[in-house]
Amino acid sequence: MSGHVTRRRVIGAGLATTLIPLAPRLAGSAVAQTADATKPPVPRFGYEDVVQRARDLASVPYDAATPQLPAPIANLDFDTWRDIRFRPDKAFFQGPGSLFQLQLFHLGFNFKRPVVVNIVRDGMPAPIPYSPSLFDFGRTKIDKPLPVNTGFAGFRLHYPVNDPKVMDELIAFLGASYFRFLGRRQLYGLSARGLAINSGVGRAEEFPFFREFWVEQPAADADRITVHALLDGESVTGAFRFIIFPGQDTAIETQVTLIARRQIANLGLAPLTSMFLTAESDPRVRDDYRMQVHDSDGLFMQAGSGEWIWRPLLNPAEASTSVFLDKDIRGFGLMQRDRLFDHYEDIDLHYERRPSYWVEPFGSWGEGAVELTEVPAQNEATDNIVAVWRPKAPLEQGQTLAYAYRLRSLLEARGMPPGGRVHSTFQTVAKALGSSEAEAPGSRRFLIDFAGGELAYYLNAPEMVEIVASVSAGRVLRTFLSPNPDIKGFRAGIDVALEAGQTADIRAFLRARTRALTETWTRPWKAP
Repeated sequence: MSGHVTRRRVIGAGLATTLIPLAPRLAGSAVAQTADATKPPVPRFGYEDVVQRARDLASVPYDAATPQLPAPIANLDFDTWRDIRFRPDKAFFQGPGSLFQLQLFHLGFNFKRPVVVNIVRDGMPAPIPYSPSLFDFGRTKIDKPLPVNTGFAGFRLHYPVNDPKVMDELIAFLGASYFRFLGRRQLYGLSARGLAINSGVGRAEEFPFFREFWVEQPAADADRITVHALLDGESVTGAFRFIIFPGQDTAIETQVTLIARRQIANLGLAPLTSMFLTAESDPRVRDDYRMQVHDSDGLFMQAGSGEWIWRPLLNPAEASTSVFLDKDIRGFGLMQRDRLFDHYEDIDLHYERRPSYWVEPFGSWGEGAVELTEVPAQNEATDNIVAVWRPKAPLEQGQTLAYAYRLRSLLEARGMPPGGRVHSTFQTVAKALGSSEAEAPGSRRFLIDFAGGELAYYLNAPEMVEIVASVSAGRVLRTFLSPNPDIKGFRAGIDVALEAGQTADIRAFLRARTRALTETWTRPWKAP
């Protein structure tokens, strides 16, 4: 670390001892005092200590240097790096009654920046020293002992998520500020991040990283665990506290304090990163036996007004960023709604079990926008989807921003929305009613299946349900609505027309009289 802030100083900041004054002298007696009144209290490590470290770090120039890894691990490819495994018998927190275990990731492959992982016991933090004995190196041959300061790439926590007798991987912090976590019956898919800076098309994105972690040792039988993290980057430093609640829908209550090293115009809070290759809503891949390949199939939002909005994801021909302006947003997330195996037919990857991540802000996040960035992907190895909340006001140099939110990992988003929701989206050529001929170029038909809520109630009275459709440009040629008993809902049709090369946002929802029955479906379309 450059400048005058050493690691010793940063670790020690905020832990000064506070003296307790002696008790007053009582008449006719010796000095009255408790047995330990002359001893200072033992300082306890906490979130405010990480905030102070972030402030100290922000006061010195950013150090972008990455230590040179020892030769045996400097050039590992993915397979040889993955072959280095932590020894389960060396896991931390294996005390009687403990429901959590901590394991570490070895450096190598793309993970070449060492992080410090501390364990906090009885309020006192201590770093975990590196030792090759913690790992099984498999086929990776290490001829000479690695230095004791080699460090770690990250860590993961285990918990009996699916079976009371089996320790499953619950959450992993690995690479920049990325982390992934799971609830019951879920398999890893999308990722969360601590922070995004300059994400979006046409921007030079910056990737701040977690430099150090503090994991509080949980008490026996504890059903939650707390992790603190120190963020560092060219433009910002930050303190994070993650309180992790494992369960069917694992939740993380997150508290954040950011300190800007310089002005940041495009700050992305609670960022989510995922993969979308192909689906019925955007059938990009033809030569594949699988009709759907994605970790997430839609962006879901609850606006500050209470409106629920569903935006199907796309694998675009050109990178694009969609902006959804709002104030005091109530929630947003990248969701995996389709849970039917036969829609994916992948017996190895099981996309139907990939979780949805849902962000619920605590308090007011003010004016800003949900930004959705979609980048072309040729295969499923590419994470091509990013969703963030971008505050309207930039973060000025030296300014502090504090905020908090809950992040949940879901299979079934029960009650979200409380009414009907989009079941499927299709598109085809637009045709005039009663005609077999397609409309002129610049027209398109979108079919949206809505199900759930009270829609089944209206199947015998479809004339009471209407589709409310609009476009931001061009015009709506026609709409039509048909009962769809197979899903106990309705199929809505919208034919739109645009000028050649024009782009429009299309919106639609169903209502009965003046009451909305469904969430709002929206998506952009560009006329060829």
